[in-house]
Amino acid sequence: AARRLDAKVTQSMQSLGMPGGVFETRVEARDPPAFTAQGNDEVEFLVSANPGQPPRPLAKVASGGELSRISLGLQVAAHDAAQLPCLVFDEVDAGVGGAVAEMVGQQLHALAARGQVLCVTHLPQVAAQSDHQLRVSKQVSGGATRTRIEALDDDSRVEEIARMLGGAQITQRTLEHAREMLASGRRGGRARATVASGGSGS
Repeated sequence: AARRLDAKVTQSMQSLGMPGGVFETRVEARDPPAFTAQGNDEVEFLVSANPGQPPRPLAKVASGGELSRISLGLQVAAHDAAQLPCLVFDEVDAGVGGAVAEMVGQQLHALAARGQVLCVTHLPQVAAQSDHQLRVSKQVSGGATRTRIEALDDDSRVEEIARMLGGAQITQRTLEHAREMLASGRRGGRARATVASGGSGS
């Protein structure tokens, strides 16, 4: 089972911005034996994010961005066994950007073909890959803080992606770029992927 898991996660790493990366699971029997609810095995995940480096303990060598992507790879690898109808990712794209963020979005979208995926993100590259987008914002009124969640239609999505791209000043060029990103995401296929992006005050 560990070897099958290793092969699947290693394969995912190649498409998540870690070409040549390797994931390994070390399974060793406790000596002397100490049987617990998890059995007598000590299990440790090892990773090499770069070619030519020996795998080392995941907890010691992986950066925040690498941990996020390896976590996504593990979720993808274990999805069929777990058979979960809905997966929630809270900023699984932390520490990544650019082309790698787009690859993360594509991986999430592919995962959504087998069940619903909800993802919290601040990255337009990830949000543009989704089928539905919600804007999350915080509002303070009368000394109380409330969270507002708003489902976005097509026009609102363009504006939100543009805001995520350009910040406070949204230009015509930023809007065009947002439309292009959304069109590219739609060409990638349809699945049940939903993202929540942070709005003002979030």
